[in-house]
Amino acid sequence: MTQHLDPRSPWVISTHDLGKRPGTMLERRLSLPAPADLGVDMIGVPKDAEVELELRFEAVMEGVLVSGTARAPLAGECARCLDPISSGIEVPLQELFFYTDEDASEEDSLLDGELLDLEPTFRDAAVLALPLSPMCGDDCPGLCVECGARLADAGPDHRHEKIDARWASLQGLVTENDNDQEK
Repeated sequence: MTQHLDPRSPWVISTHDLGKRPGTMLERRLSLPAPADLGVDMIGVPKDAEVELELRFEAVMEGVLVSGTARAPLAGECARCLDPISSGIEVPLQELFFYTDEDASEEDSLLDGELLDLEPTFRDAAVLALPLSPMCGDDCPGLCVECGARLADAGPDHRHEKIDARWASLQGLVTENDNDQEK
C-alpha cells in the first residue's frame, strides 16, 4: 500500500540530509504538538501539549533507523478518588523505516521518498507506557462505597450503619424496657 505523507505535518520528518549512505547519522531535538486522542480511559497526553524528542537518525542498508526518547505531559484522573492528576512520561523510541516495501513486511514502516512519519511510533510507545489505573498517590484511600465521599477528607472514623435487609422490619420492635427478668 503506497502512503503519501504531508511534509507540512509536524510529525513528518525529512531524511534528505542523510541521503541513502549507510553509516551517516543525524541527531535532532524537536518539540512537537501532541496528536489528538493519545491516551487510555483515565489518563493521556493532552492534545497539542508539547512533546520533547531527542532523536538519532541513522542510515542503514534497508532504510533509516530512528532511535531516541520522547517526553510528554500527562493529564487525567485518579482511578481511586477521581481527583485530577498530572504528571509526565518518558518513553524510548526505536523504529526502522524501510526504503522499499520489498524489504519490509506489512507491519513495518516505510519511507515516503525521503519522508517518515514519527507519530505512529510515538503513539504506540506512549500508549503502552500509560498506567491503566493511575493514582494521585500510592496511599490514596479512594471513595466510600456507600456514599461516595473522598475517604481522605472523611477521616478514619467515617462509617455507615449497615442493617441486614432481612432484619430491617424488626428494628422498630425494639423497646426501651428490655430488662425482662426470668421468673
